Amino acid sequence: MRLAEILSAHWPAYLAQFGRLIPPEQPAAVRAILRCRTPALGGQRYRCACGREHFTYHSCNHRACPRCGQDDASAWLARQRTRLLPVPYFLVTFTVPEELREPIRAAMKLWYGALLKESAGALQDLAADSKHLGAELGLTAMLQTWTRDLRYHPHVHLLVPGGGLTPDGLRWVRVPNGEFLVPQVKLAARFKGRLKAWLKQEQPELFPQVPAKVWWLKWVVDVQPVGGGEAALKYLANYLCQPPLREHQLERDDATGVTFRYRDNDGQVQRATMPAQEFVRRVLQHVLPKGFQRVRHYGWRGA
Repeated sequence: MRLAEILSAHWPAYLAQFGRLIPPEQPAAVRAILRCRTPALGGQRYRCACGREHFTYHSCNHRACPRCGQDDASAWLARQRTRLLPVPYFLVTFTVPEELREPIRAAMKLWYGALLKESAGALQDLAADSKHLGAELGLTAMLQTWTRDLRYHPHVHLLVPGGGLTPDGLRWVRVPNGEFLVPQVKLAARFKGRLKAWLKQEQPELFPQVPAKVWWLKWVVDVQPVGGGEAALKYLANYLCQPPLREHQLERDDATGVTFRYRDNDGQVQRATMPAQEFVRRVLQHVLPKGFQRVRHYGWRGA
C-alpha cells in the first residue's frame, strides 16, 4: 500500500471539509506525493552496454514524501561523520508542555525557529558558566514534530560534543565526566525562561495565546550520554530526510479506517487504526512551513 493511494482516495473529502483552514504547504505536499514517480513528472530512460533499457520515473523530492529522501539522509550522515570529534557526545532533547502545542501549531514558523534558537541558547548559557564548563559549545540542532503514532509533539534534539572553546577561542575545555554535561533541571528552567522572554520581546501578540499555567509547569529536558556520537547521528539522520511515516508501515485502508504499525518506546510492534480523515490530518500536520530549515548549527563562530 502506498500513501499516495490513501491520499488519492481521501484528500478530496478532507479538502472539502476543511478548505481554507488548511495551511498552503499541505496541498503542495499532497500534489507532490500524488505525482511522485508517475508520468506526471516524466522520467529517464537508461541503456546498458548490453543493450537492455530501463525507464525510471522522476521523484518529487518533497520532504514529506515517503518515497524520497533516503539518499539525502545517507549523504547528510556521511558529511556529519567527518565532523565528529574524539570526545564523548550527548544527545539533549528539549520538550514543551502539552498545553503549549496548540499555540505552536497556530504560528509554526515563528515558534519552530524559536524552539531551535532558544534551546541552543539555553544550553550555551549553562555551558558558559564556569561552574559547569566555562566554554562555548558547538551544537547541531534538529526539530522533530511527531510521536511514533503520528501525534503532534514538537521538540528539539541537539547533538553536543563533550567540550568547548574558551571565550578567547584559544583553548579546548573537555567535560570532566563523560556521563554528565549540565544539570537537566536548570537547563529546562533556562529554556522556559528564554522562550518566555522571546515571546514577550519579539512576538508580544502571541503571548496571550499561551495558557498562563504553561509558565508555572515544570518543563522537561533530557540529557543522555551517547558515546562517540555515531549512533546519535544515525538516529537524527533517520528523522531528517524521511517523513514521519514509511510506506512499509501501512497495512490497510478499509471500512474500519486506515491502519498502520509502529514500534513503541519498548520496541514492541503496535497498530493504530483511525478514520481516514484523521489519518490524513495526522500525516499532514507534520509538513513543515515552506523554506523552513529544520537542522541548524550553533556555536564556534567561523569554524
